[in-house]
Amino acid sequence: MSVEVNNESGFEVDEAEFSALARYALDALHVHPASELSIVFVDTATMTDLHVRWMDEPGPTDVMSFPMDELRPGREGEQTPPGTLGDIVLCPEVAVTQAQAAGHSTVEELLLLTTHGILHLLGYDHADSEEEREMFALQRRLLLTFLAGR
Repeated sequence: MSVEVNNESGFEVDEAEFSALARYALDALHVHPASELSIVFVDTATMTDLHVRWMDEPGPTDVMSFPMDELRPGREGEQTPPGTLGDIVLCPEVAVTQAQAAGHSTVEELLLLTTHGILHLLGYDHADSEEEREMFALQRRLLLTFLAGR
């Protein structure tokens, strides 16, 4: 699994931890090991620009996902074909505020957002309550099992 992590935010992050989380989640979702993923941490100005340009919404957001090959999760014994999942863009400055409101660390928030972004790249969404329940339950399970193993 090729996971490229770039920190352009000025915020200190352990790039290896985010790479490990991505590999863990993608393996659990039976994504082909020859697949590629990019994770980028950006500052508020960059995220604001992306949010306006791609979502037509003002201000920064916490995470954005840009799928490439529109891969979907595989199943036990049946991996996805290899491909490029796409890019996850995270804004640590927004995550700081959300972490404080949620009562956990910024790193935990960023790990949660990374998991969320991966699921979006694999076609999960939360547009209605049923989709939200499914996506958020999977997100929670992946993150908690990853954290339990580190």
